[in-house]
Amino acid sequence: MDDMETPSLLRVARASGEDARVEPLDLGARVRALRKERRWTLAEAAKAAGLARSTLSKIENGQMSPTYDAVRKLAEGLGITVPQLFTPPRDARITGRMAVTRAGEGTPHPTATYEHEILASQLRQKRMLPYRARVRARSFEAFDGWVRHDGEEFLYVLTGVIRLFTEFYEPVDMRRGDSAYYDASMGHNVISISEEDATILWVTAMD
Repeated sequence: MDDMETPSLLRVARASGEDARVEPLDLGARVRALRKERRWTLAEAAKAAGLARSTLSKIENGQMSPTYDAVRKLAEGLGITVPQLFTPPRDARITGRMAVTRAGEGTPHPTATYEHEILASQLRQKRMLPYRARVRARSFEAFDGWVRHDGEEFLYVLTGVIRLFTEFYEPVDMRRGDSAYYDASMGHNVISISEEDATILWVTAMD
């Protein structure tokens, strides 16, 4: 069969191992959304999938139902599996949530080692916890053991110089513009090694 044959989406779903009872989705809209997520042009996506640009355009506009071979090529070109191609986003709702935190207006949360400023504190049930921190600690001994918690963490040095201690790696000295991403369940501590207290941006992603 060539790309212009038009078996039903139900047949394609069966071929991909999907449950035939699942309601078929708008495949064209799904492909278009995935392409735009990658910021690809129609030509770039068609080239990645090994399809003609006109074929991809017809698929996206609902003018053609692709063969299973074309679906397989599309999935491979987009870097996903065929079942994922037929799985709509987990939550397609647009919540419109937004929070602006002006400089110095975050929620203060001082500790013995850090002076935290929680950002976007007005939003509840966030998937990320962003905060700015002034690092007061000057030695590893300032901490009562390792800091560890659930999730993953991103650290970006704003001012000064810090030393990042982690449980499984050698200490790393970092200065303005340096960043690190790590498993937050791994023990970690940060100290200032510059004359002034260093400041960092921390973002913790919740599990």
